[in-house]
Amino acid sequence: MLCGILFVLYTGIRWEFLPQELGFGSGMTCWRRLRDWNEAGVWQNLHELLLSELRAADLLDFSRAAVDSSHIRAMKGGPATGPSPVDRGKAGSKHHLIVEAHGIPLAAITTGGNRNDVTQLIPLIQAVPLIRGKRGQPRRRPKHLYADRGYDHEVYRDKVRRFQITPHIARRGTGHGSGLGVYRWVVEGAIALLHWFRRLRIRWEIRDDIHHAFVTLGCAVICWRRLRTALCRK
Repeated sequence: MLCGILFVLYTGIRWEFLPQELGFGSGMTCWRRLRDWNEAGVWQNLHELLLSELRAADLLDFSRAAVDSSHIRAMKGGPATGPSPVDRGKAGSKHHLIVEAHGIPLAAITTGGNRNDVTQLIPLIQAVPLIRGKRGQPRRRPKHLYADRGYDHEVYRDKVRRFQITPHIARRGTGHGSGLGVYRWVVEGAIALLHWFRRLRIRWEIRDDIHHAFVTLGCAVICWRRLRTALCRK
C-alpha cells in the first residue's frame, strides 16, 4: 500500500483511478493507510529518521538555513486555504519550507494562500525537529537564516535572534544585488523538487491533514534521494 501512496504522490492520479493491475490495493484502502499512518506520526517520524541518517553521513550543514514559500491552487477548498493574491483571488494554499545550507528540507508548513510569509517564519523555525545521528546534543537550530523581502519585519528579526540565530533578510525598497540570493537559491530549488511530485502541484484534498501528509512524505523522499546518491558514490 505504500507503493500505491507513492504512486499517487508521484503521478497525481486520483485515488479511484489507481490501477488495480499494479497490485497496490484499492485507492480507498491506500487513502485510509495514508490517513492512519499520518495520524500515527509515521511520515513525520520517517522524515526525522532520514534527517538523522543524513547528519550521521555528514550531509547536513547547520551553518545556515533558508526559508521561502510557494502558492498552489486548491481546487476543492477546505481548511488551510484562502484567496490567492497571485491567482485572481481563487482558493489556494501555501507551502512554507525551511532548508539547511544544501537545500535539504528540514520542515514544512501548509497554510492558506493569503497568509503572509513572515507570519510563518517563527513556526518554521520551531517546526525543525531535534536531529540526531551523531554523539552529543541533537541539532535543530542553524547559525544563520536567509530570507527574501517577504520576511522583512524588524519584530520578526528580533524574534529570530531570540533563537540565537542571525537573520539575513532582504529589505524592501532596496535594489537587488545584495548577495543574499547566493544563499537563498537552495530553498527555491527545494520547492521545485517538492513540486516535482504531481500531487503537490495542485491541492486536490479538502482535508488539510491529508494534503500535508503528502507534503511531509515528499520531504522524506527528497531526503532519501540525497542520502541514496551520497551512499552510491562511496
